[in-house]
Amino acid sequence: MTMIQILMLVVLVVMFIAATKWPINIGVMGLVAAFAFGTFVFGMDDKEILEEFPASIVLTIVGVTFFFSIAQKNGTIRILVDLAIRAVHGRINVVPWIFFVISSLLTALGTFSPAAVALLAPAAMGFCATTGYSGVVMAAMVINGAHAGGFSPISVSGNIVRDIAESNGFHIDGGALFVAAYVVNLIVTILTVVVMKALNRLRTTPEPEDFIAGSGPLASGSTPRDTGSTGSSVSGSGQRTAVAVAAPATAPTVRSQMTGHVWLTISLICVMVIGAVGFELPIGFLALACGLVLAFTSLKNSESLVSGISWSTVLLVTGMIIYVSLLTHAGVIDSLSTMAVAMGAPLLVAIVLCYVIGISSAFASSTALLTALIPLSIPLLEQSDLSATAVMAALAVSATIVDVSPFSTDGALIIANTQGKEAKTIWRDLMIYAGFVVLSAPLLSWALLVPTGIM
Repeated sequence: MTMIQILMLVVLVVMFIAATKWPINIGVMGLVAAFAFGTFVFGMDDKEILEEFPASIVLTIVGVTFFFSIAQKNGTIRILVDLAIRAVHGRINVVPWIFFVISSLLTALGTFSPAAVALLAPAAMGFCATTGYSGVVMAAMVINGAHAGGFSPISVSGNIVRDIAESNGFHIDGGALFVAAYVVNLIVTILTVVVMKALNRLRTTPEPEDFIAGSGPLASGSTPRDTGSTGSSVSGSGQRTAVAVAAPATAPTVRSQMTGHVWLTISLICVMVIGAVGFELPIGFLALACGLVLAFTSLKNSESLVSGISWSTVLLVTGMIIYVSLLTHAGVIDSLSTMAVAMGAPLLVAIVLCYVIGISSAFASSTALLTALIPLSIPLLEQSDLSATAVMAALAVSATIVDVSPFSTDGALIIANTQGKEAKTIWRDLMIYAGFVVLSAPLLSWALLVPTGIM
């Protein structure tokens, strides 16, 4: 690696440390660093520096947060969370797994993972704000669920991997690829729940303002299965942890809260699901269009509608993606990949490639890296007897399971929809969690799939 490449990586690390220590948006630092290197090192103008501006990601974040901020204000999200809890008879810990299953079903049927996360994140994070359930664990449920189903035989990512393999003369078992992705994502999600529970961080006490009398979960007087008569539970450390507040007997029922605005919002959510899943329309434009319909029904509050858009998340994602695009322009990713392939030992090369694609994907588009880095495994497969299905499945899982990173589209959508007290810490918490995933998930994928010969 050249000195410029090393310096750019050092600057990236410094930005992480600074953003963790001080309340400064790392996206701002990314944009400034991109300007400095692009202008004074590579001689680029502003158009060249911004060439990789993530317009589709920005549109998705703006559209989704615009629509669902209105849905949050008119009470629809709270009612949907209430219905989810009622459906499992107050078993709070079951609800997150419902999101995991639904997310995996959406992507297994062909929905692009950011669209699935965009549809589920508002209700999922609303559930966390209301019940005190961990936002990090819920993020893992929704995002890992999306990638668990994301390599089905009819999915976009699954077809990308198979096409790359076939174009280079290798056959990939589509069913095995799907099962491998589902199993690894499921294992990581289970481990996340176990570890967070052991650390007593699976649930915390929600902020008082997250409970609106008569509109929170269980408002009609039902009691959570895992709580006592006071509406709270006792954690393993002896600390009482609120999971829901039982409302007075006179509180309005869900049916009485189903106003015309709520019915319209639910209908528009259905339109978004049908449009994104059935017709593969861009979720950002769909959300903006549906949000515009809601805006015309809330003209008295029109000035506050745009304030619900998560502009800080937009800044964070765009700044980092633009800086990482300069890393790619400088050849940093290619240098790391070349160094990995040059190691020689097939199993060692495979695990290093898993880490290269995993670390890179935490800051960039998983789909783009699938198409860019999976072909690097071709020389390895040609010179060894490793299973093509196993190696490419391990690489594919490593590239996508790290999308809990705040710099990925999926992670950014989680941050943009986080409510309550966790909104202040979710970036830091997801960053720490993503670090553990980046360190462990590629190793787990490699260990389960490549040396075992199971595929």
